[in-house]
Parts: sequence; structure tokens; C-alpha cells
Amino acid sequence: MNIPIVLLPVGTDDEALDACLAGLDTGTPARTRVWLADDAQAGPRGLAIIERWLASTPLQADYTRRDRRVGEVAHVDQMLAACGDADVIVLAADAVPAPGWATQLAACFARDAAIASATPWCNAGEAAAWPRIGEIAPMPDDPLRLARACAAMPPLHPELPAAVAHAVLLRGSARRKAGGLDVQSYGSWYAALIDLSLRLAGLGWRNVLCETAFVARGGEGGPAEGDMDALAARWPTWHARLANTLMQDPLRGPRERLAQLYEDVDGPQRQQDLFPHAEDGDAAEGGSDAVQEDAALPGEGS
Repeated sequence: MNIPIVLLPVGTDDEALDACLAGLDTGTPARTRVWLADDAQAGPRGLAIIERWLASTPLQADYTRRDRRVGEVAHVDQMLAACGDADVIVLAADAVPAPGWATQLAACFARDAAIASATPWCNAGEAAAWPRIGEIAPMPDDPLRLARACAAMPPLHPELPAAVAHAVLLRGSARRKAGGLDVQSYGSWYAALIDLSLRLAGLGWRNVLCETAFVARGGEGGPAEGDMDALAARWPTWHARLANTLMQDPLRGPRERLAQLYEDVDGPQRQQDLFPHAEDGDAAEGGSDAVQEDAALPGEGS
């Protein structure tokens, strides 16, 4: 199965970045393309972590860094635009993917061409939170067991109010038709992603939960100053819709089923049997290189 490119906007938390990169290595098929895009955020220790990771990762990874910061939304929008019509997974820099996460997200898209965004479960994922909606739970202490439980879930892919920023697979063709991110109205990826999700829904696309995948995070993302007012002005019913979702919890059934599967999951099983890595041809061949920000899309022309 072809795994989409993973776009990781680099942040300032060095320890979280180190954990994220380790999770990528253990949970993502070898040779998957990963683009670390740095909006002049990483400090000396972060740069050392990235350099060490690039030299050892089995993924086909590239790193770019801007000379001057352009801001979170403009940065992500330009990175997405560079990917053209390709499907892209945007992963938060403080997220830790569980095994099989990218393969399960790709399978979610393959099941329904009307899906424009797929969001996995998260311990701090608002409407996609597990085990309880809208609550921040501790990071899972057994990611492989949790990933196995998720993989056993029926792949029904129910609707979410909007995609959530811990990790989201975006369909490139849908994103282009919706016009990309609104870099003028929002200062955070958190709010810009909600706005994009609502525009996609207005065009007839679906924003869904990928209940067969899990990505952990140390805490929830959040809006920049003025972002929620901008969302309310453009989407007057958004806050009421989100509040109703959090109160009614239409996904209580899947949450409870995942909890039961987690309790019932059987003994150890080799990770590669459950989450096979991509075979030759699933991802482009190549190693890891640091490149300039104005270079071509990582993975092209190499």
C-alpha cells in the first residue's frame, strides 16, 4: 500500500521532537517519505536531534529550514502547496504515532473516495479523544497493545465535526479544490484546520475518524489570539456544534468498543505481522538528506 508523505512542522520542544521521531521510526513503514519542515523553530539541541535522526532513520526523510519565520499557518500552507495534489499526513511535532498508524490512515482513504480528512484516535484529541471525549488522558503506556486493539476495530469511519491537529491525513485533490489554508484569518494550524474541514464539508467531502489508528500527544493544540472569534464570525454554528458533540458524544459506542478490545487483546505478536512495512515500490528509494527550503518537494528528483 502506498503511504502518503508525512509532513512534520518542527517545533521548539526538543524532548517532544525526539519522542516523535522515535515513534515515526518504530511505527511507520520503511522508506515512507517524511518531510521535517522547520519554520526557523529548532534550536541547537533540536538541530542535533534532527541530524542524528536523519543519519539513522529507515524512513526516506528530508529536512528544510527557513532563514526567517513566516508563521505557523503560512508555513504549513506552503508545505502543503508544495505537495500538489498528493495526499499528505500532517503530524504534530509533539505527537507520538502508535505502530501501524500511517498504514491504517492510508487504508481509510482507500475505502471511501469521499473522505477528505481522516483523524486517528488520540489521548488528547478533543472529539477524537480516547478513552473519554474532550478529556486529556495520560500518554498510553503500551502503544503496541493499543495499536493492535485499534486494528481490530470495524473500519466504519464515522463523521467528526472537524479534523483534529494531532495528526490528519488530507486528500490533496480535495484540499486544492477548497483553496488551501486561510493564512490571512488564522494564526494557528489548530484553527486553520477547523476552517479547512468546514469548507471541505461544505463542498460535499467527509471529515472522519480513522478508528483503526492511534497517535498519542502530550496535550491538546490550541488557537492563537483572535482565532476563535474569526471562526465564530465565519461559521456561526461551529461552537454550538462542537459543544453538542462533546456533550452528546455520538462516538461513545466506538470508544467503548476500543476499550473492550484493549482489555481483551491477546498475548504478544510480532509487530511486523500486524503492521507490515511497505514493500519495494510502495515508497521511493533513497536515504535521508538535509536540503534547502526552496528546493523541490522532498523525494522528487532524487
